[in-house]
Amino acid sequence: MAQLQRIAIAPAQFQQDQILLTPQQLHYLGRVLRLREGDRFIAMDGMGKWWLTQLTGKQAQVLETLSVTTELPITITLMIALPKGSGFDEVVRCCTEIGVTCIAPVISDRTLLHPSPQKLERWRRIAAEAAEQSERAFVPTILEPVAFREALSTVNGHKYICEARGNYPHLLNCLPNKGQMTNDSELIIATGPEGGWTETEIANAIASGFQAVSLGRRVLRAITAPIVALSLVTAACEV
Repeated sequence: MAQLQRIAIAPAQFQQDQILLTPQQLHYLGRVLRLREGDRFIAMDGMGKWWLTQLTGKQAQVLETLSVTTELPITITLMIALPKGSGFDEVVRCCTEIGVTCIAPVISDRTLLHPSPQKLERWRRIAAEAAEQSERAFVPTILEPVAFREALSTVNGHKYICEARGNYPHLLNCLPNKGQMTNDSELIIATGPEGGWTETEIANAIASGFQAVSLGRRVLRAITAPIVALSLVTAACEV
C-alpha cells in the first residue's frame, strides 16, 4: 500500500462505509494528486484507523480496513519551550515523523514567541500532513501554549527535563529498559528555549518529579534538542 496516496480525515467523515470528502480534500485529491473517479487512496482518521478507499464522485467508498503497525510502544509527550520565529513548525513536522504522541508548547521565562490562535491551527495542519507522509496511525495532539510552571503539574509518567549545562546523566542512560516500555508507559520530555532553562525552572521541574538529563556534550539549538531527544527514545524502543 506504500504507493497509494494518503489523506487525513476527521472521524466524523466516516459514515456507513463511505467517507464524505470536504471541498478542500476533493481539490487536493483531484487537482494536486491528480486522482480520478475509481482511483484508490488511503484515508486515515488520525486516531488509529486506516481505510483503503476508492474515489466515487464527491465521496469515497471504503473497500477495506487496513492494519497499521507504525506506532511506538509508548506514549511520548514533548513539552517544549516555544522557539523564536518559525522554528516550531519544523519541530512539529520532525517530531511527528519520529513518533511523538502529544506536543505541549510552553511559555518559559526566556520564551520570545507568543503565538496567535492561527499559529495553533497551522501547527495542527503540519502535524496532520507529517502524519500522512510518515504513515503514522495517529496524528499527534498539539495543545494550546501555557506557562511552564502551570504545565509541570499536568503530566504524569517518566519525566525528564533536558539541560545543556550541568553535570547531569545522559537521557539514554535514564530511560526505562526496553522490556519495561509497554503501551501503558508514558514519557514526558521537556526541552528549553534559546538560552536554556533558568535555574528556577530546573528546580521547579525537579520538585515536580522531573529528572534533569543531558543530550550530550554539545549545546543544541532549541529546535534541534527535541528532535535529538525523541530520536534517542525511538532508538531505545525499536532497536
